[in-house]
Amino acid sequence: MTTTSLDRLEYLCNTIPGRLSEIDEESFSIKPSPDKWSKKQILGHLIDSATNNHHKWIRGQFEDKPFIRYDQDKWNAAGHYNEIPAAQLIAFWKAYNLQIVSLIRLLSDEALQRQCFNGTQDVTLEWLFDDYVVHLEHHMRHIVSY
Repeated sequence: MTTTSLDRLEYLCNTIPGRLSEIDEESFSIKPSPDKWSKKQILGHLIDSATNNHHKWIRGQFEDKPFIRYDQDKWNAAGHYNEIPAAQLIAFWKAYNLQIVSLIRLLSDEALQRQCFNGTQDVTLEWLFDDYVVHLEHHMRHIVSY
């Protein structure tokens, strides 16, 4: 399924930024309630997810079952995403995900079968990538239609 996930992520990188750019800054920053993330904060969460998963794909190639854990709420708060211009977040999200596409395309089948610990079980780097794309799309649909 990795080929499908790679194609999907590449498609999203080429499609989503234009759609996100159509959202005005105020609408991008509105929190629907005090305990819910704004669209900017959801995009920030996806950047954090890219960052943490990137560590897994890199370290998983040379470490034995690395475990990289993060607290999504603390990362989001510390990232101050609501205070950063939307255009900057969109550009960073796109660039980071294109980098991930390039990385995953360059990994050998053997590397993709290496494992890391996701907090509950050992998973392959390939599984982790497929899951990453599913997770990304789940949250992206809360920001924009595509």
